[in-house]
Amino acid sequence: MTFDAHRLQQLDAERKRWEYETLYPTLNRLPERQDTFTTQSSVPVERIYTPLDVRELDHIRDLGMPGEYPFTRSIHASGYRGKLWTMRMFAGFGTAEETNARYKYLLQQGNMGLSVAFDLPTLMGYDTDAPEALGEFGKCGVAVSSLKDMEILFDGIPLGDVTTSMTINSPAPIIWAFYIAAAEKQGVPMEKLQGTLQNDILKEFIAQKEYIFPPEPSMRLVTDTIEFGTRQMPLWNTISISGYHIREAGSTAVQELAFTLADGLEYVRWALERGLDIDAFAPRLSFFFNVHNDFFEEIAKMRAARRIWAREMRETFGAQNPRSWLMRFHAQTAGVSLTAQQPEINLVRVAIQALAGVLGGTQSLHTNSMDEALALPSERAVTLAMRTQQIIAEETGVLNTIDPLGGSYFVEALTNQTEAAVYQYFRRIDEAGGVIPALEAGFFQQEIADASYRHQREVDTNQRYIVGVNKYVSGERPGIPILEMDPKGHERQVARLQQLRLERDNERVTQALNSLRAACAGSANTMPYLIEAAKTYATLGEITDVMREVFGVYHEPVHI
Repeated sequence: MTFDAHRLQQLDAERKRWEYETLYPTLNRLPERQDTFTTQSSVPVERIYTPLDVRELDHIRDLGMPGEYPFTRSIHASGYRGKLWTMRMFAGFGTAEETNARYKYLLQQGNMGLSVAFDLPTLMGYDTDAPEALGEFGKCGVAVSSLKDMEILFDGIPLGDVTTSMTINSPAPIIWAFYIAAAEKQGVPMEKLQGTLQNDILKEFIAQKEYIFPPEPSMRLVTDTIEFGTRQMPLWNTISISGYHIREAGSTAVQELAFTLADGLEYVRWALERGLDIDAFAPRLSFFFNVHNDFFEEIAKMRAARRIWAREMRETFGAQNPRSWLMRFHAQTAGVSLTAQQPEINLVRVAIQALAGVLGGTQSLHTNSMDEALALPSERAVTLAMRTQQIIAEETGVLNTIDPLGGSYFVEALTNQTEAAVYQYFRRIDEAGGVIPALEAGFFQQEIADASYRHQREVDTNQRYIVGVNKYVSGERPGIPILEMDPKGHERQVARLQQLRLERDNERVTQALNSLRAACAGSANTMPYLIEAAKTYATLGEITDVMREVFGVYHEPVHI
């Protein structure tokens, strides 16, 4: 404990004396600006925090030392003194050629790893020329319809030397197969590849809604990738369990953390049921968190995340390897916090959020660009976003000591509150029958909808301010340059697809798709069959259609 019982009694008496002799006279002259103060997620914040607020905190049990269980302070013993976080900027738009040029530019600017954004047709398993894809080409990411596109996307970028993150979910095994096949064509064997596949289908059902197949076969495909990666690709993170999109959908910080961790624990259960040893796959699990505006709440969330995950891996699942206890995560500043009004001030928001991510101990970070409420990032905007991280790393001094906020009464109290609230959600999810029954019953969706509605009402009624939106409003129109994509890009992409279908060995394609169909209908791991289909230049849509045929297509029930 921080203080013994006698010292705590003295402190309690001292706090009461301060309130009567100093605080209340001050409030009589200068009332506080509002009746209550809360975090971004509406958690009450007290005037002052002291050891009384963390009286149950045990330094060894609850904080420990950096690099040691329960990893509250850091998963690395030397923090950022030894190694910086990976500066990984998320990028993708238009054709593979356009995005390839952006990747090369980012690498020249100091980007340490690549992160691929795919367009909506790709995310939903459609080829660019499918009727369902009309009007959506390249708008929220790059179009990848076949191995050919993947080859162009990474042309001139040695896949054995970079780490690549891919934000893809329902078609994740297919896109991963394209990447593996493209690397093989570069002469890089799969066991040498490093990167991360988002591959988190549960959060799609919960928040983002980019699902294709029903929950059970979707979970089978995720488990296939975990099993394949564990046995064949020891350097690859086969899933990034994502709270980012849960937060973007309107959740609170606690909901983001609780639902993300519940999803992660569910993936662990499925992998164990497949027969995998927890210490064989758990070290390669990774996470992805949102970093929102409330500086201390976000830091507390990340500290609580590490402690909860370490405890669950060690005590609930019996993992023996300390690497299995580590929560490794990527963070991204909050896209939903960006405003189209006065877009330049988004630079300030992003800087504060990025600093919270660093003080929270992220291993990898993407900083959003100031223009993203208006369009995909321009080259100038993405450079400024990258420079934000570099200034934090090189000029602020916040990296010089490990966990500089460790021991802060406020931060530790908020960390404890966050942790307790997460376990309350775990209990509610268990009472609903587990993660999949809970999402099918609409539990997660309703919780997020309620939180989102509450936040929006606070903004609409001026209980919560957003600079430039409902306070300090300016009538100026945005005057920043906006990214323009190649207007002929869609035409070129469709022509490439048509030419591909004419030139490939279509008999071999048919054989590969038939083998995949049989694997999906049976119990075999689908990854080898997907890689073979990728090598024949079967398209994303053709492969996904086989899987739709076997697994069916999910339609979310309506909950009234």
